[in-house]
Amino acid sequence: MGFVHAQTQAAQDKIVHLNQIQVIGTHNSYNLGFAPSEAKFLQEHNPKAYHSLEYKHASLAAQLDGGVRQLEIDVLADPKGGKYAHPKIVELAEKEGLPADPDFDPEHKFDKPGFKVIHIPDVNQRSSCPLFTECMEQVRAWSKAHPGHLPIFILIETKHDKKAHIPGGQLGEMFTSQTFDALDAEIRSVFKEGEIITPDVVRGKYKTLEEAVLAGNWPTLEKARGKVLFVIDSENDTPIYNAGHPSLRGRVMFTNSTPGQPDAAFMKMNGNSRAEIDARVQRGYIVRSRADDSTVAARNNDTTRRDELMMSGATMISTDYPLSEPSEWSGYSVGFADGLPGRCNIVNAPKSCKDELLEPGTKSGGVPSPVHHPAK
Repeated sequence: MGFVHAQTQAAQDKIVHLNQIQVIGTHNSYNLGFAPSEAKFLQEHNPKAYHSLEYKHASLAAQLDGGVRQLEIDVLADPKGGKYAHPKIVELAEKEGLPADPDFDPEHKFDKPGFKVIHIPDVNQRSSCPLFTECMEQVRAWSKAHPGHLPIFILIETKHDKKAHIPGGQLGEMFTSQTFDALDAEIRSVFKEGEIITPDVVRGKYKTLEEAVLAGNWPTLEKARGKVLFVIDSENDTPIYNAGHPSLRGRVMFTNSTPGQPDAAFMKMNGNSRAEIDARVQRGYIVRSRADDSTVAARNNDTTRRDELMMSGATMISTDYPLSEPSEWSGYSVGFADGLPGRCNIVNAPKSCKDELLEPGTKSGGVPSPVHHPAK
Protein backbone atom coordinates (compact mmCIF):
# COMPACT_ATOMS: atom_id res chain seq x y z
CA MET A 1 0.00 0.00 0.00
CA GLY A 2 1.46 3.36 -1.00
CA PHE A 3 1.28 6.58 0.89
CA VAL A 4 1.44 10.13 -0.47
CA HIS A 5 3.70 12.37 1.62
CA ALA A 6 2.98 16.06 1.39
CA GLN A 7 6.21 17.94 0.69
CA THR A 8 7.09 20.56 3.26
CA GLN A 9 8.98 23.77 2.70
CA ALA A 10 11.87 22.51 4.84
CA ALA A 11 12.15 19.34 2.77
CA GLN A 12 11.95 21.22 -0.52
CA ASP A 13 14.59 23.72 0.62
CA LYS A 14 17.10 20.88 0.93
CA ILE A 15 16.83 19.90 -2.74
CA VAL A 16 16.07 23.14 -4.61
CA HIS A 17 19.11 25.31 -5.35
CA LEU A 18 19.33 29.05 -5.85
CA ASN A 19 19.70 28.66 -9.62
CA GLN A 20 16.55 26.52 -9.79
CA ILE A 21 14.09 29.30 -9.00
CA GLN A 22 12.79 32.27 -10.98
CA VAL A 23 11.98 35.74 -9.67
CA ILE A 24 10.61 39.03 -10.96
CA GLY A 25 12.96 42.01 -10.90
CA THR A 26 12.71 45.72 -11.50
CA HIS A 27 14.83 47.90 -13.76
CA ASN A 28 16.35 51.05 -12.22
CA SER A 29 14.59 50.12 -9.00
CA TYR A 30 15.46 53.40 -7.22
CA ASN A 31 14.11 55.71 -9.96
CA LEU A 32 11.58 58.35 -8.85
CA GLY A 33 11.06 59.78 -12.32
CA PHE A 34 10.84 63.53 -12.95
CA ALA A 35 9.51 66.47 -11.00
CA PRO A 36 6.85 68.47 -12.96
CA SER A 37 9.08 71.23 -14.38
CA GLU A 38 11.88 68.79 -15.17
CA ALA A 39 9.36 66.70 -17.10
CA LYS A 40 8.06 69.74 -18.99
CA PHE A 41 11.58 70.86 -19.89
CA LEU A 42 12.57 67.44 -21.23
CA GLN A 43 9.28 67.02 -23.10
CA GLU A 44 9.91 70.30 -24.91
CA HIS A 45 13.61 69.78 -25.65
CA ASN A 46 13.87 66.01 -26.14
CA PRO A 47 10.42 64.40 -26.36
CA LYS A 48 11.87 61.10 -27.58
CA ALA A 49 14.06 60.78 -24.50
CA TYR A 50 11.21 61.73 -22.20
CA HIS A 51 8.98 59.15 -23.86
CA SER A 52 11.47 56.39 -23.04
CA LEU A 53 12.12 57.61 -19.49
CA GLU A 54 8.54 58.17 -18.32
CA TYR A 55 8.44 55.55 -15.58
CA LYS A 56 9.16 55.47 -11.87
CA HIS A 57 9.11 53.11 -8.92
CA ALA A 58 7.90 52.98 -5.35
CA SER A 59 10.46 52.60 -2.56
CA LEU A 60 12.68 49.53 -2.53
CA ALA A 61 10.80 48.22 0.52
CA ALA A 62 7.45 48.67 -1.22
CA GLN A 63 8.72 46.75 -4.25
CA LEU A 64 9.95 43.93 -2.03
CA ASP A 65 6.58 43.95 -0.25
CA GLY A 66 5.00 43.61 -3.70
CA GLY A 67 6.93 40.42 -4.47
CA VAL A 68 9.97 41.77 -6.34
CA ARG A 69 13.08 39.71 -5.56
CA GLN A 70 15.58 41.31 -7.92
CA LEU A 71 16.60 44.95 -7.75
CA GLU A 72 18.82 47.00 -10.05
CA ILE A 73 20.90 49.87 -8.69
CA ASP A 74 22.96 52.27 -10.82
CA VAL A 75 26.06 53.59 -9.06
CA LEU A 76 28.42 56.48 -9.76
CA ALA A 77 31.70 57.05 -7.99
CA ASP A 78 31.89 60.31 -6.02
CA PRO A 79 34.80 59.92 -3.61
CA LYS A 80 34.95 63.59 -2.61
CA GLY A 81 31.21 64.25 -2.62
CA GLY A 82 29.27 67.03 -4.31
CA LYS A 83 29.97 66.04 -7.92
CA TYR A 84 26.29 65.43 -8.68
CA ALA A 85 24.76 67.80 -6.14
CA HIS A 86 23.46 70.33 -8.69
CA PRO A 87 21.69 68.63 -11.64
CA LYS A 88 21.81 70.76 -14.78
CA ILE A 89 18.15 70.11 -15.63
CA VAL A 90 17.09 71.99 -12.48
CA GLU A 91 19.08 75.04 -13.53
CA LEU A 92 17.84 74.91 -17.15
CA ALA A 93 14.19 74.58 -16.13
CA GLU A 94 14.59 77.59 -13.85
CA LYS A 95 16.15 79.64 -16.68
CA GLU A 96 13.10 78.95 -18.82
CA GLY A 97 10.86 80.39 -16.13
CA LEU A 98 9.25 77.09 -15.15
CA PRO A 99 7.85 76.81 -11.61
CA ALA A 100 10.32 75.61 -9.00
CA ASP A 101 10.16 71.88 -8.34
CA PRO A 102 10.45 70.30 -4.89
CA ASP A 103 14.03 70.51 -3.61
CA PHE A 104 16.09 67.89 -5.38
CA ASP A 105 18.18 67.04 -2.30
CA PRO A 106 16.78 68.68 0.85
CA GLU A 107 19.06 66.67 3.15
CA HIS A 108 22.18 67.40 1.06
CA LYS A 109 23.01 63.73 0.70
CA PHE A 110 24.70 64.33 -2.63
CA ASP A 111 27.29 66.49 -0.87
CA LYS A 112 28.57 63.48 1.07
CA PRO A 113 31.50 61.38 -0.19
CA GLY A 114 30.67 57.92 -1.46
CA PHE A 115 28.83 56.15 -4.26
CA LYS A 116 25.67 57.83 -5.54
CA VAL A 117 22.59 56.22 -7.08
CA ILE A 118 21.56 58.02 -10.26
CA HIS A 119 20.04 57.00 -13.57
CA ILE A 120 21.31 59.78 -15.87
CA PRO A 121 23.50 62.49 -14.35
CA ASP A 122 22.09 66.02 -14.72
CA VAL A 123 18.91 64.71 -16.40
CA ASN A 124 17.19 61.91 -14.48
CA GLN A 125 18.63 62.08 -10.97
CA ARG A 126 15.77 61.72 -8.50
CA SER A 127 16.34 58.59 -6.45
CA SER A 128 14.51 56.98 -3.55
CA CYS A 129 17.95 56.33 -1.99
CA PRO A 130 20.57 58.78 -3.30
CA LEU A 131 23.39 57.15 -1.34
CA PHE A 132 24.32 53.60 -2.28
CA THR A 133 24.73 52.67 1.38
CA GLU A 134 21.23 54.04 2.00
CA CYS A 135 19.81 51.67 -0.63
CA MET A 136 21.66 48.78 0.98
CA GLU A 137 20.41 49.74 4.45
CA GLN A 138 16.82 49.76 3.17
CA VAL A 139 17.20 46.30 1.64
CA ARG A 140 18.84 44.91 4.78
CA ALA A 141 16.14 46.38 7.02
CA TRP A 142 13.44 44.77 4.88
CA SER A 143 15.33 41.48 4.87
CA LYS A 144 15.63 41.42 8.65
CA ALA A 145 11.91 42.20 8.99
CA HIS A 146 11.06 39.28 6.66
CA PRO A 147 13.26 36.36 7.70
CA GLY A 148 13.17 33.37 5.41
CA HIS A 149 12.48 35.33 2.22
CA LEU A 150 13.78 34.05 -1.10
CA PRO A 151 17.28 35.32 -1.87
CA ILE A 152 17.31 38.86 -3.25
CA PHE A 153 19.37 39.39 -6.38
CA ILE A 154 20.88 42.90 -6.60
CA LEU A 155 22.21 44.00 -9.97
CA ILE A 156 24.78 46.77 -9.88
CA GLU A 157 25.23 48.91 -12.99
CA THR A 158 28.21 51.24 -12.85
CA LYS A 159 27.91 54.56 -14.65
CA HIS A 160 31.03 56.33 -15.90
CA ASP A 161 29.98 58.18 -19.02
CA LYS A 162 32.71 59.93 -20.99
CA LYS A 163 30.26 62.44 -22.49
CA ALA A 164 27.90 64.75 -20.65
CA HIS A 165 24.20 63.99 -21.15
CA ILE A 166 23.31 67.67 -21.26
CA PRO A 167 25.42 70.75 -22.16
CA GLY A 168 27.59 71.67 -19.21
CA GLY A 169 26.80 68.43 -17.39
CA GLN A 170 29.09 66.23 -15.34
CA LEU A 171 31.31 63.47 -16.70
CA GLY A 172 31.41 60.19 -14.82
CA GLU A 173 34.36 58.98 -12.74
CA MET A 174 35.99 55.92 -14.28
CA PHE A 175 35.84 52.67 -12.31
CA THR A 176 39.23 51.12 -11.53
CA SER A 177 40.06 48.05 -9.48
CA GLN A 178 40.45 50.40 -6.49
CA THR A 179 37.02 51.92 -7.16
CA PHE A 180 35.53 48.44 -7.03
CA ASP A 181 37.42 47.76 -3.79
CA ALA A 182 35.62 50.78 -2.35
CA LEU A 183 32.26 49.56 -3.69
CA ASP A 184 32.79 46.12 -2.14
CA ALA A 185 33.67 47.87 1.11
CA GLU A 186 30.43 49.90 1.08
CA ILE A 187 28.42 46.68 0.64
CA ARG A 188 30.32 45.01 3.48
CA SER A 189 29.75 48.07 5.67
CA VAL A 190 26.03 47.28 5.60
CA PHE A 191 25.71 43.51 5.14
CA LYS A 192 27.53 41.03 7.34
CA GLU A 193 29.54 38.30 5.65
CA GLY A 194 27.00 35.56 6.40
CA GLU A 195 24.21 37.62 4.82
CA ILE A 196 25.77 37.69 1.33
CA ILE A 197 26.05 34.82 -1.14
CA THR A 198 29.51 35.55 -2.54
CA PRO A 199 31.49 33.90 -5.36
CA ASP A 200 33.67 32.27 -2.69
CA VAL A 201 30.60 30.60 -1.19
CA VAL A 202 29.56 29.15 -4.55
CA ARG A 203 33.06 28.17 -5.67
CA GLY A 204 33.76 26.23 -2.48
CA LYS A 205 36.53 23.69 -3.11
CA TYR A 206 36.36 23.88 -6.89
CA LYS A 207 39.30 25.35 -8.81
CA THR A 208 37.20 27.91 -10.65
CA LEU A 209 33.82 29.49 -10.13
CA GLU A 210 32.57 28.11 -13.44
CA GLU A 211 33.53 24.55 -12.47
CA ALA A 212 31.44 24.95 -9.32
CA VAL A 213 28.49 26.36 -11.25
CA LEU A 214 28.54 23.60 -13.86
CA ALA A 215 28.74 21.05 -11.04
CA GLY A 216 25.59 22.49 -9.44
CA ASN A 217 27.32 23.97 -6.40
CA TRP A 218 24.89 26.89 -5.97
CA PRO A 219 23.58 26.88 -2.38
CA THR A 220 20.25 25.25 -1.66
CA LEU A 221 17.36 27.43 -0.52
CA GLU A 222 17.94 26.05 2.96
CA LYS A 223 21.23 27.98 2.95
CA ALA A 224 20.21 30.89 0.70
CA ARG A 225 17.02 32.13 2.38
CA GLY A 226 17.18 35.56 3.93
CA LYS A 227 20.34 36.47 2.01
CA VAL A 228 21.37 38.73 -0.85
CA LEU A 229 23.49 38.15 -3.95
CA PHE A 230 25.22 40.92 -5.91
CA VAL A 231 25.93 40.95 -9.63
CA ILE A 232 27.78 43.49 -11.78
CA ASP A 233 25.58 44.20 -14.78
CA SER A 234 28.10 45.51 -17.33
CA GLU A 235 30.40 43.12 -19.17
CA ASN A 236 32.86 45.99 -19.66
CA ASP A 237 33.52 45.97 -15.91
CA THR A 238 34.27 42.24 -15.76
CA PRO A 239 38.04 42.34 -16.50
CA ILE A 240 38.55 45.30 -14.15
CA TYR A 241 36.70 43.64 -11.28
CA ASN A 242 38.46 40.33 -11.91
CA ALA A 243 41.96 41.82 -11.89
CA GLY A 244 43.93 40.33 -9.00
CA HIS A 245 40.95 38.18 -8.01
CA PRO A 246 41.01 34.97 -10.11
CA SER A 247 37.57 33.35 -10.17
CA LEU A 248 36.46 36.36 -8.09
CA ARG A 249 38.33 35.20 -4.98
CA GLY A 250 37.64 37.64 -2.16
CA ARG A 251 35.14 39.67 -4.20
CA VAL A 252 31.57 40.43 -3.11
CA MET A 253 29.87 40.45 -6.51
CA PHE A 254 29.48 38.09 -9.43
CA THR A 255 30.37 39.36 -12.91
CA ASN A 256 28.54 39.38 -16.22
CA SER A 257 30.59 36.69 -17.94
CA THR A 258 30.48 34.17 -20.78
CA PRO A 259 30.71 30.36 -20.87
CA GLY A 260 34.25 29.06 -20.69
CA GLN A 261 35.54 31.84 -18.44
CA PRO A 262 36.75 31.06 -14.89
CA ASP A 263 34.30 33.60 -13.42
CA ALA A 264 31.28 32.42 -15.43
CA ALA A 265 28.21 32.16 -13.21
CA PHE A 266 25.88 35.00 -14.24
CA MET A 267 24.91 36.19 -17.72
CA LYS A 268 22.83 39.15 -18.85
CA MET A 269 20.71 38.05 -21.81
CA ASN A 270 18.31 40.94 -22.31
CA GLY A 271 17.56 40.37 -25.99
CA ASN A 272 18.27 36.69 -26.37
CA SER A 273 15.78 34.07 -27.47
CA ARG A 274 14.06 31.66 -25.13
CA ALA A 275 16.12 28.78 -26.54
CA GLU A 276 19.41 30.61 -25.91
CA ILE A 277 18.40 31.50 -22.36
CA ASP A 278 17.22 28.00 -21.57
CA ALA A 279 20.46 26.47 -22.85
CA ARG A 280 22.49 28.57 -20.40
CA VAL A 281 20.12 27.92 -17.51
CA GLN A 282 20.19 24.18 -18.17
CA ARG A 283 23.96 24.20 -17.77
CA GLY A 284 23.69 25.87 -14.35
CA TYR A 285 24.29 29.56 -15.01
CA ILE A 286 21.92 32.20 -13.64
CA VAL A 287 20.45 34.55 -16.23
CA ARG A 288 18.77 37.94 -16.21
CA SER A 289 16.57 39.15 -19.07
CA ARG A 290 14.21 42.08 -19.63
CA ALA A 291 10.51 41.78 -20.41
CA ASP A 292 10.14 45.40 -21.57
CA ASP A 293 12.21 48.43 -22.40
CA SER A 294 11.79 52.21 -22.76
CA THR A 295 8.01 52.13 -21.97
CA VAL A 296 7.14 50.76 -25.44
CA ALA A 297 5.46 47.50 -24.41
CA ALA A 298 3.69 49.22 -21.52
CA ARG A 299 2.17 51.92 -23.72
CA ASN A 300 0.91 49.41 -26.28
CA ASN A 301 0.22 46.47 -23.95
CA ASP A 302 2.55 44.43 -26.14
CA THR A 303 3.12 41.22 -24.20
CA THR A 304 5.17 39.40 -26.85
CA ARG A 305 8.55 39.56 -25.14
CA ARG A 306 7.06 39.21 -21.68
CA ASP A 307 5.19 36.06 -22.63
CA GLU A 308 8.28 34.55 -24.26
CA LEU A 309 10.31 35.13 -21.11
CA MET A 310 7.55 33.78 -18.89
CA MET A 311 7.88 30.52 -20.80
CA SER A 312 11.68 30.56 -20.43
CA GLY A 313 13.97 29.57 -17.60
CA ALA A 314 15.44 33.05 -17.06
CA THR A 315 16.37 33.30 -13.39
CA MET A 316 15.48 36.98 -13.22
CA ILE A 317 12.76 38.52 -15.40
CA SER A 318 13.16 42.26 -15.12
CA THR A 319 10.53 44.91 -15.83
CA ASP A 320 9.59 48.51 -15.19
CA TYR A 321 6.08 47.24 -14.33
CA PRO A 322 5.87 44.55 -11.63
CA LEU A 323 2.40 43.44 -10.55
CA SER A 324 2.30 46.08 -7.82
CA GLU A 325 3.09 48.85 -10.36
CA PRO A 326 1.10 48.22 -13.56
CA SER A 327 1.37 50.54 -16.54
CA GLU A 328 -0.79 53.65 -16.25
CA TRP A 329 -1.45 53.50 -20.02
CA SER A 330 -2.55 49.90 -20.52
CA GLY A 331 -2.42 47.97 -17.27
CA TYR A 332 0.55 45.97 -18.59
CA SER A 333 2.50 44.23 -15.81
CA VAL A 334 4.81 41.29 -15.25
CA GLY A 335 4.36 38.62 -12.61
CA PHE A 336 3.86 34.94 -11.91
CA ALA A 337 0.64 33.01 -11.69
CA ASP A 338 -1.18 33.57 -8.39
CA GLY A 339 1.00 36.62 -7.72
CA LEU A 340 3.75 34.57 -6.07
CA PRO A 341 7.18 36.20 -5.55
CA GLY A 342 8.95 33.27 -7.18
CA ARG A 343 8.40 30.01 -8.98
CA CYS A 344 10.26 26.76 -9.54
CA ASN A 345 12.45 27.14 -12.62
CA ILE A 346 10.60 25.54 -15.51
CA VAL A 347 13.86 24.42 -17.11
CA ASN A 348 15.95 22.92 -14.32
CA ALA A 349 14.04 22.67 -11.01
CA PRO A 350 13.38 19.23 -9.50
CA LYS A 351 10.06 17.81 -10.68
CA SER A 352 8.78 17.73 -7.11
CA CYS A 353 9.32 21.48 -6.62
CA LYS A 354 6.15 23.37 -5.66
CA ASP A 355 5.82 27.09 -6.35
CA GLU A 356 3.64 27.67 -3.31
CA LEU A 357 6.39 26.39 -0.98
CA LEU A 358 9.02 28.86 -2.18
CA GLU A 359 7.76 31.73 -0.06
CA PRO A 360 4.48 30.72 1.61
CA GLY A 361 2.14 33.51 2.60
CA THR A 362 3.59 36.10 0.21
CA LYS A 363 1.60 37.29 -2.78
CA SER A 364 1.95 40.44 -4.81
CA GLY A 365 -0.85 42.75 -5.81
CA GLY A 366 -2.18 43.31 -9.32
CA VAL A 367 -3.12 40.84 -11.99
CA PRO A 368 -0.53 38.12 -12.76
CA SER A 369 0.78 37.71 -16.28
CA PRO A 370 -1.56 35.24 -18.01
CA VAL A 371 1.17 32.68 -18.60
CA HIS A 372 1.37 29.59 -16.45
CA HIS A 373 4.42 27.43 -16.65
CA PRO A 374 4.05 24.10 -18.42
CA ALA A 375 3.88 20.79 -16.65
CA LYS A 376 7.27 19.32 -15.93
